[in-house]
Amino acid sequence: MNIVKVVGIFIVGISAMAVVVAHGQMNAVTSMEESVVDADGNLHVPGDYRLKYQFLGSWAVADNEVQGSKELHVVYASPDAVSSYRANGHFPDGTVLVKEVFHAATGQMTTGTVSRAGTLKGWFVMVKDSTGRHAGNRLWGDGWGWSWFDAANPSKTTSTDYKTNCQYCHVPAKASDWIYVSGYPPLRQ
Repeated sequence: MNIVKVVGIFIVGISAMAVVVAHGQMNAVTSMEESVVDADGNLHVPGDYRLKYQFLGSWAVADNEVQGSKELHVVYASPDAVSSYRANGHFPDGTVLVKEVFHAATGQMTTGTVSRAGTLKGWFVMVKDSTGRHAGNRLWGDGWGWSWFDAANPSKTTSTDYKTNCQYCHVPAKASDWIYVSGYPPLRQ
């Protein structure tokens, strides 16, 4: 009888801890989203993403005219986005993705021709939203909020409509929720 009570209390305690952890993770994602999205659905670049977000991966965009790359893209995800994606293959609502876009600086090094991040061009920010909370805002649709920001102004997007300004680059990744997940090693198990 005492063992049954102890086991019962243990199970209730573990269940309560799981609820608290899950609620904390949802609050972390929600607070990350709130720091990036205002009440009207306008996005901006989060100021602390390099400290609080997880590095997902980087892309080098080849320069067609000279040897090396013309751009480097470095991508970060809000806390818990990677663990959630790895658990179920989907980014949870409120996930924030930030892509830094740099002009590449290319030169010779002892290892050969090398491209590295040069001057920052700007940021591309996406926020997961499968519920359509900002349906009246033309920067939201197909499960995401989408915005480009020039390096000079991380709080004001230059995008006016996600379908014409943003989504066309993501069409090949439509089957994976518009995200090129194959380029992000932390998402692979």
